Amino acid sequence: MGSGEIGLPALRWLARSPRLQLVGVVTQPDKPVGRSQRLTAPPPKLFAISEGIPVLQPARIRKTEALELLNKLHPDLIVVMAYGQILPRAVLELPTRACINLHASLLPSHRGAAPIQASILAGDQYTGITVMFMSEGLDTGDILLSQSIPIRRRETAGQLHDRLAELAPKALAPAISLLLDGKPQPMPQEESLATYSSKLDRESGRINWAQSCWELDRLIRAMNPWPGAFTTLEDADGRDRIFKIHRAIPLHRVRGTSGVVENILGRGLVIGCGEGSLLLLDVQIEGKRKMSASEFLRGHNLPI
Repeated sequence: MGSGEIGLPALRWLARSPRLQLVGVVTQPDKPVGRSQRLTAPPPKLFAISEGIPVLQPARIRKTEALELLNKLHPDLIVVMAYGQILPRAVLELPTRACINLHASLLPSHRGAAPIQASILAGDQYTGITVMFMSEGLDTGDILLSQSIPIRRRETAGQLHDRLAELAPKALAPAISLLLDGKPQPMPQEESLATYSSKLDRESGRINWAQSCWELDRLIRAMNPWPGAFTTLEDADGRDRIFKIHRAIPLHRVRGTSGVVENILGRGLVIGCGEGSLLLLDVQIEGKRKMSASEFLRGHNLPI
């Protein structure tokens, strides 16, 4: 059960494991995408079709008809990764072996909808994939095992997403071996260490220049590629336009006034923060494509 690209490597592994028979893929309904609003299938559906695996796309997994379809598959094991719907007790209790979830953080840190972004925002040195037994709470089930990787110094959420996707089958394989061999050793989560990551929206990327250059650097990387970190820039007509920042470098020794253009260098713009400054490298003004800050400055007279 999954809807995003992050689960594809794990799904491929499940489909090709000699110890398993993958009897179905459950994903979200096709959705309109882009300016043309073209109806687009979730990535797991496309893979399942190419492999001849049955696909279910219930709008709501809680509905009686959805539960009946799922029950007809007679699953021994349900594996979930980024499905996008909360599973009711009826689904959790359906498989004869277990219902397990692959979560993209080292639980109990960063339960919830945006663990990858939360790990970067928190300045964590490590993250990983946790394989857990599912319960009715939000990522509260017992841990079967976890595998960790270091977060790289300049890594964006998009880059970390791709590395965690490749890590998922490496965590899933030994977890399923433990289940099939009857040797799982569930470990309860330490509730006092739990943190939560809320679902992102477009406002999640809004920059508060009173924050330090380190905090804003993490925000810019965490919001890349979506929803994007942004501020506003007044144009010649006095209208505020959305100004996205795709890449920047913190300058902790360069003091400046929060939100003020302090300097213009060959590489880009230096903007003051609550502590230190940011050197903007890749930017995007509303209505235009992404470009280097130096290219942007050639077409916009932005005074210090």
